Amino acid sequence: MRQLIWFRTDLRVRDNTALHAALQAGPTLAVFLLSPGQWLAHDDAPCKVDFWLRNLRELQAELRQLNVPLLIRHAEHWHDAPAVLAGLCREREIGSVQVNEEYGLNEARRDRQVAQQLETLGVGFYSHMDRLLFKPGSILTRSGGYFQVFSQFRKVCYQRLHSALPGTLGLPRAQAALAIDSDPIPQQVPGFATPEKSLQTLWPAGEAAALERLQDFADEHLDTYDRQRDLPAKPGTSRLSAYLAAGVLSPRQCLHAALSSNYGEFETGSNGAVAWINELLWREFYSHILVGYPQVSRHRAFRQHTEALPWRHAPDELAAWQQGRTGFPLIDAAMRQLLATGWMHNRLRMVVAMFLTKNLLIDWREGERFFMRHLIDGDLAANNGGWQWSASTGTDAVPWFRLFNPVSQSQRFDPQGRFIRRWLPELAHLDDRQIHAPGTTSGLFAPADYPPPLVDLAASRQRALSAFKNLPAQSQSTDA
Repeated sequence: MRQLIWFRTDLRVRDNTALHAALQAGPTLAVFLLSPGQWLAHDDAPCKVDFWLRNLRELQAELRQLNVPLLIRHAEHWHDAPAVLAGLCREREIGSVQVNEEYGLNEARRDRQVAQQLETLGVGFYSHMDRLLFKPGSILTRSGGYFQVFSQFRKVCYQRLHSALPGTLGLPRAQAALAIDSDPIPQQVPGFATPEKSLQTLWPAGEAAALERLQDFADEHLDTYDRQRDLPAKPGTSRLSAYLAAGVLSPRQCLHAALSSNYGEFETGSNGAVAWINELLWREFYSHILVGYPQVSRHRAFRQHTEALPWRHAPDELAAWQQGRTGFPLIDAAMRQLLATGWMHNRLRMVVAMFLTKNLLIDWREGERFFMRHLIDGDLAANNGGWQWSASTGTDAVPWFRLFNPVSQSQRFDPQGRFIRRWLPELAHLDDRQIHAPGTTSGLFAPADYPPPLVDLAASRQRALSAFKNLPAQSQSTDA
């Protein structure tokens, strides 16, 4: 019986659960659906779509070594997927379709509809847990609910890892050749411009490049991750998020690389390794939240009472934030890094998000959408979780009365202004003290082509505190 593996955000051949299942079950074909209408509706970034296409070419070459042809089909929106896949199954006499699970509301609905359509043809539909270490619904509170506090979720994850460490799957064996040709991978998808070559160079495609980056991080930077990860001028982070989001790497591969570097430990040993494994678990946590609290897939606040916040409609200020023209150098440098590279340092994601939602009091959904439209590693669960954490509207969120000061954050995490000088060359001539706040009363050194501060930090902080303090009381819920 012929198998069809439907690739989505799992663009690899190693440690791919659905691919292994398909090849073990019978002669296997592969398919990827181009869905530009759906991608536009989901605010997927042009650089992310280009990354998918570049990884598909590498994936096709890897599959060729396994004698698995990769077919390309067009399903403009996901509601078109059932008919497209049913037609392919009839055309190629497919008996079963194998997929790796995805967890957004639209993704789950799409898969249900595909399974129902295929059932009418007598075609099986089998889904596998692959994007995560733990299946959503398997890590629950004593009362049977999803955890809302990360520390409690992490504690149970540690217990599970102690008792049953998730294994990895190697490269599957090649099957007998099929008399079916692969389809060409398009260079571009309508509606998504090709990014600059410099951005593509920053993010080389393919499993080999991803595994090399993982190994380099584990060998050279993992041990100091806890000390270096907050310093944007240093190469202290893994820069693996784009590969995880596209499924070019699996979280199991990342976990095992960290454990190998840390003598098999995930709670003790290297502080850097422990800190990075905790970041993998944060990714896990937000994916579980996506399933347990589906309102976050509907652009709703996790903490429902915060829907009453008096967000400001300030299009000029929003545009200044988007373009890196706020007059606060760390904010502007971070936004320019995003626009140029499709990526932003994680510490700075929190700083710019808190500036937008607290100092400017602009709805977090504006920032969430802008990030998704520009991030090469854009992921619904992680992006939504990060934005709602910063805005104090989400699960395990930063307390509403805690605001990051962009000047003190700059002085603390970029003390010599190296990151700022990299992205704001117009400020490069300022000394290490002036560069953090060139347009404030403490340092009137800004050049004519750099804007003055968009807001007064003290006044805007008080405005945010008042807005949150006047919210209706929150209904209490706890993890147990």
